[in-house]
Amino acid sequence: MTSVCVVGAGLGGLALAIRLQSSGVETTLIEAHGQVGGQCRSQLREGFTFDSGPAALADPATVAELWQLAGGDMAEHVELLPLELLHRFNWPDGTLLDMTSGIAGGASAPVSNDGGAAMRREVARIAPDDAAGYEEFLRWSDQALREGGTPWRIASRRDLANLARNVPMLARYQAWRSAYGIVARFIKSEHLREAISLAALAEGANPFASGAFHALDHKREHDHGLWWPKGGFGKLAAAMAGRFEQLGGVLVARDPVLHIHTLGDRASEVECVSGWRQRFDAVASGADMMHTYRDLLSSNNRGPEMARQLVRRNFAPSTFTVHFGLEGSWPGIAHNTVLMGQRFRGMAQDIFDHGLLPRDFIVFLQHASLTDPGLAPPGKSTFRASIVVANQAQLPIDWDQAGPLIERRILDEVGRRLIPDLTDRMVTSFHVSPRDLALDFNMWAGSVGGFAATRSQSLWPPVGERDAKLRNLYFAGAGTRPGGGLAGVLTSARVAAKRILEEV
Repeated sequence: MTSVCVVGAGLGGLALAIRLQSSGVETTLIEAHGQVGGQCRSQLREGFTFDSGPAALADPATVAELWQLAGGDMAEHVELLPLELLHRFNWPDGTLLDMTSGIAGGASAPVSNDGGAAMRREVARIAPDDAAGYEEFLRWSDQALREGGTPWRIASRRDLANLARNVPMLARYQAWRSAYGIVARFIKSEHLREAISLAALAEGANPFASGAFHALDHKREHDHGLWWPKGGFGKLAAAMAGRFEQLGGVLVARDPVLHIHTLGDRASEVECVSGWRQRFDAVASGADMMHTYRDLLSSNNRGPEMARQLVRRNFAPSTFTVHFGLEGSWPGIAHNTVLMGQRFRGMAQDIFDHGLLPRDFIVFLQHASLTDPGLAPPGKSTFRASIVVANQAQLPIDWDQAGPLIERRILDEVGRRLIPDLTDRMVTSFHVSPRDLALDFNMWAGSVGGFAATRSQSLWPPVGERDAKLRNLYFAGAGTRPGGGLAGVLTSARVAAKRILEEV
């Protein structure tokens, strides 16, 4: 029987391992930590469950498919809770915008609710001159989505012929524009422009430099809603690992991979820190791309060669996150609140162009216990506040010194705008810096999304699903085609699995 080793049990590695095992491939999944999920993990502190996964799940079908491959039902292991309010935007001038979807009902079969009438009323309220432009933007988005205008579909094959086939479609939808630029084509209100194009920043992309199709998340969420896995994304990852083992896969945890050994132009063996070593017909890495080439393939010339090439590429930024638990319940604070800053373009330039720590932040505040009360003790609430910062290569500051100061600034901003007595209600708090991400997950420079989603790198990713010279070395995760974000990571697993099954 064909055997494959998958390195790294993040969501990309888990999805790839499930696809291979369900197709009859003898699959071994190796994870350095005791908990699967990579960045999507849960931490328990003083009775609170703090989740570090995405803000929500936009397309449950992509995850449910992993159970359906071998006749299973995700609903027996994971409960998805719909978010009634997708995002609440809060600007310093007091403007509020509630972003809603047009659906209601269960995750497996959402039904039409108001067809998006609530969102249209919000647009009419804060930007009455943009009602027609907003409708035109929705039509553009719908047509682009129907024709396959998404970064992960365009990049589904890394070859010039595929790119050439997509040129007419790219031209038709003005894909050369930025995410912000395409929104500005239809909408005049600066507040509404920022709210719609901000999805790119939430995925680690520059709204002013990433391609136009990064603005499509608004329409996707409008049509399908957002969902929260009960217990958090750490629990979802654990359920995926359970599904993999149920299919007969072998999970090796708490044993970091030390080397991927090669023989000629093939990956031959995987060796772990414990001394465990085994031969495989193919190896797939879901680990950080720089870590894979620079460290795991250091004994082969291909490793240092690719590491030198990749280090010159444009990498995504990092994040700084504060997790905190409070006394009391806060029904008026949405599951996802975005505290906008005074500057939008200037803040993006500071992060992406200049590698500076901005003087003002956009705070992505998650109040997960509103949707999932079990994440906090009775009478208490769980929060997470994240900001986008430059990666360590651009912003080489001492995070041990700067971390507590930035944590205080973020908490002060949340307190000033939402919870005046936040300090008095604080039960516990801790932060995760770019340095922590780099050390815990071997993420180069703490970059959370792999390579930056610039126009050129989105259309022609630096790394495909298979190495160009090591013929049985494959990749899945944020660092490979089609890029970061949950949708991109899950798609990378599908692309890699397809090619492995064809070639191995």
